[in-house]
Amino acid sequence: MAAAAARTSIGIMDLLDLLHDTMSSPWVYLAIFAIAVLDGFFPVVPSETAVITAGVFAASGAPYLPAVIVVAAAGALVGDHVSYAIGRSGGGRLLDRLPPDGRRRAAIDRARRGIATRGGLILTVARYIPGGRTAVTLTMGAVRYPRRRFLAFDALAAGSWGLYSALVGYVGGLAFEQDPLRGLLLGLGLALTVTLVVEVVRWLRGRRRAARAGEPGTDAASVGTVSRPADAR
Repeated sequence: MAAAAARTSIGIMDLLDLLHDTMSSPWVYLAIFAIAVLDGFFPVVPSETAVITAGVFAASGAPYLPAVIVVAAAGALVGDHVSYAIGRSGGGRLLDRLPPDGRRRAAIDRARRGIATRGGLILTVARYIPGGRTAVTLTMGAVRYPRRRFLAFDALAAGSWGLYSALVGYVGGLAFEQDPLRGLLLGLGLALTVTLVVEVVRWLRGRRRAARAGEPGTDAASVGTVSRPADAR
């Protein structure tokens, strides 16, 4: 058992050394940007994890925290616009073909109304929900949400997300400056907690609105309802 523990310890040290070398490289900024772009329309790419990890190591001096925030936000902004463009180019035509009296058309109409009145809030909240952000940006493109308003709100959403993700990692790195692995676990735990809180609040609001409307699951302003047009694709 002692030999197995020693091998495990060596493996962890090798992983930390690799992460340290990666985070100290100037190429890390390009990698963070690319990951954030891909995550905008391909949500299996873990952009939060990459930015939080960079924030943890930034507490030790490398990479440079303000640069991490900027490239993460810029990548998120570009990725969201790619998703918006995909929805705008193909999603709108598919939505127009749906039967006017069908349930999916009714859901889309509710999504349109929710986006028209609270589009900025929906987009900002969805940025903190992995997968949800892609559904929202695709839907906003499909329903032809104005480009300029999308750019303005998405810049705010992407900027706040980049700041938040990097600072969460940075806090973890400061708390465990001599143990970056624990700092990373703390940062990821904080991010997961925030995501769960957002999801619980959104679910409770959806239940209250559905109860008032007398139609379960018809929360037009919630991220879950807004994602339905993406499923229709």
